[in-house]
Amino acid sequence: MPPPPDVPALPAERAPRETIGLSPGRAQAYFDLAALLAPHERSGEVIPLLDTLLARRPATFWALSLKAELLANERRLPDALAVHERLLAYVPRAAIPLMNYAHALKAVGRVGDAVAAYRASLRLAPANGFAWWGLANLRTIPLDAADVTAMTEALPAVTDGLSRIQLHFALGRALGDIGRYERSFRHYEEANRLRGALVAYDAEGADAFVRETESHLTASFFETRRPVGMNGTGAIFIVGMPRSGSTLVEQILASHPMVEGMGELFALPNALRHILGTDMAEADLPRRIAALTDGERARIGALYLDMVGRRRETDRPCFTDKMPSNWRLAGLIPLILPGARILDVRRQALACCCSCFMTYFNRETAMPTNLRDLGRRYRAYVRTMDHFHRALPGRIDDLRYEDLVDDPEGTTRRLLARLDLPFAPACLSFHDNPRPVHTPSAQQVRTPIGRDGLTFWRNYEPWLHPLKDELGKLCQPTAIAGE
Repeated sequence: MPPPPDVPALPAERAPRETIGLSPGRAQAYFDLAALLAPHERSGEVIPLLDTLLARRPATFWALSLKAELLANERRLPDALAVHERLLAYVPRAAIPLMNYAHALKAVGRVGDAVAAYRASLRLAPANGFAWWGLANLRTIPLDAADVTAMTEALPAVTDGLSRIQLHFALGRALGDIGRYERSFRHYEEANRLRGALVAYDAEGADAFVRETESHLTASFFETRRPVGMNGTGAIFIVGMPRSGSTLVEQILASHPMVEGMGELFALPNALRHILGTDMAEADLPRRIAALTDGERARIGALYLDMVGRRRETDRPCFTDKMPSNWRLAGLIPLILPGARILDVRRQALACCCSCFMTYFNRETAMPTNLRDLGRRYRAYVRTMDHFHRALPGRIDDLRYEDLVDDPEGTTRRLLARLDLPFAPACLSFHDNPRPVHTPSAQQVRTPIGRDGLTFWRNYEPWLHPLKDELGKLCQPTAIAGE
């Protein structure tokens, strides 16, 4: 069972492979090899490996659970759901498998079934913050006073740090749903405080990144760099702050018959790391990007398209890459994929930052955990993208979330025209699109556009002074560079 010929073997994988060859039924060797390969984006090898073990030992619960997770990560949700159901046939009263099943149901829009699975999981493990946040993060399903009581009673028993963080986020959501806004805010505040102790965020580094971008990736720099490599025509990068409306924009575009919605892809930063290495501070990115040779840029572009191509499921001519944090790499994209489009989605600063403050981000996502740093991050994003608008005139399209809310059809028509796409009526009924969605906005984009997102932050306005102070004039209606 060697690795594919084009994939370099990891030194540590030899021993479990040899063990499997000698003892094909030994589950521990499969576990060791699967755990080694999965973090290196080699799920294409891990899934057949698990199938080999499951053919011998059908009731290997960890193998079923891992297979379902890998299938979900590859956006193969129908297959993942089938594996979840196979696992639950063996352990119908297991809290964690029920919760994972609920996550998958949520992604495909089966909201009622997801609620039932979350509730079933919580009856078995009422102190599971992961399940409570999964339920709260459905967003279109309000929680009630009974949920607040259940979570408050469960809180003292939660010892796992991440579970406790998510339980505080869920309490913040539930208390907001019943109008107890100050108590809601205090739980969001505590959730962020706890997350800040676990996940480092370098505010100074983020500010340094902006300065280095303005210093190295200038208009004159771009004027002297000729396009190289593959054109990249068809790639649409949707960038911006989290909670800006980027999932909504992608859902609209993914409802077009010429566009495949690919969701949040890590392909661009992964392709860059493949060339530059992993030990790179954020502030070093602009300098390292500016120093790329023509050959390196061509290799990054080709590697990116190859990574995306492995995940594509249709032959539609265009595809979206909706990774909001790619705003930091907006200067790299024209250097490696000169035909790609970049769409900068902006939402009013207070609404956007407040929503970020109320959202749980995983440990791999470097996001601020206090209001002042959130304001600084938003300013860094705006300053960076305004710089790229000036340095790359005509290369970046922009869209205001508020315009979509105020005039969905007109804004959608203008968006499609800027992307050289013909108008498609399906884009206006995006909420009927059955595609899986994996972001916190999964259920919101399955309903028509509402206005709640414009003003919900006002319920928390008495406690937002640090954010307002940091944002300054950005508290005003959303602006785009050059206006």
